[in-house]
Amino acid sequence: MSLKNSIKDEAHCLGFALTGITKPEPPPHWQAYEHWLTMGRHGSMDYLNDPRRVDPRLVMPECCSILMLAMSYPGPISSAQSTSLRMAGRVAAYAWGRDYHLVLPERMKLLTSFIETQVGRSVPHRWYTDTGPLLERGLAQRAGLGWIGKNTCLIHPKTGSYFLLAEILLGIELEPDTPFSADRCGTCTRCITACPTGCILPDRTLDARRCLSYLTIENKNEIPTDLRPKLGNRIFGCDTCQEVCPWNRFANQEHDPDFNPRAGVPNPDLVAELALKPQEFNRKFKDNPVLRSKRRGYLRNVAVALGNSGDPAAFQALERAVQDIEPLVREHAVWARDQIRGPNR
Repeated sequence: MSLKNSIKDEAHCLGFALTGITKPEPPPHWQAYEHWLTMGRHGSMDYLNDPRRVDPRLVMPECCSILMLAMSYPGPISSAQSTSLRMAGRVAAYAWGRDYHLVLPERMKLLTSFIETQVGRSVPHRWYTDTGPLLERGLAQRAGLGWIGKNTCLIHPKTGSYFLLAEILLGIELEPDTPFSADRCGTCTRCITACPTGCILPDRTLDARRCLSYLTIENKNEIPTDLRPKLGNRIFGCDTCQEVCPWNRFANQEHDPDFNPRAGVPNPDLVAELALKPQEFNRKFKDNPVLRSKRRGYLRNVAVALGNSGDPAAFQALERAVQDIEPLVREHAVWARDQIRGPNR
């Protein structure tokens, strides 16, 4: 068996659903990416404006090959989200289990050790999972893992889009895979139509400033008042554009057990969540992606979701939150309280 095939087999044994090899040349869509940055559609994510993203060799000069990897998580279509709670929130499916920033590096470390054993020497390497300055979806498409859909997600015809990307930059030559050149979105516009805020643009980019995933996670400040009603009961991320994608309807739903849902995470009780003290929040979301939003960001989102519920039963919880230690939580709790009682009362 060739080294390349041995690596791929080992990657599958370690839980990676998709693998592919590409060269470290600039990815094909880097000019569109630079235009996207120029238009300011990245919002406050200034770390995205890094010149190294257009050339992987600026990240690792000795890189000869890039091993692209994808690991599946349970999509909300195949996993029960039913709940008897009167006021329940919704958390994006990728965040139901263990944080992928912990899971994937553990597997990539094992895979790198396997490669070095096969080669018989130390191999220059560097691995990332959305933590490095790389345009990983473009690289993944060139490595044959799928095409970039109209919703900007990478989509594989058999796996769908419920997976997380990672990459290992390697200082050894491996035969590259054939790029995935077909566009299988066709004339479908379900994701564009279903987007709650209309943030998906016709050129296969999105305006992050209106994206609910950005607003509830990456955004560290106030949520614009005109967009708050669009959150509905979403309190961390948004799966809408993937849920309506036909390719996910027919996809293989196998996933890594590390991403199995934790109790109380997919559809939490919003009233109980709004009462979480700092230590309780840290304990509940230890090793979980929600921890990234910090308590103030999470409770900000929870307050908005309660306001959107319009349920008078949330009023007392919001009244208490108006006295929260965090100004960000207080401001959104006031807004949410007013949605329930009316601004003139």
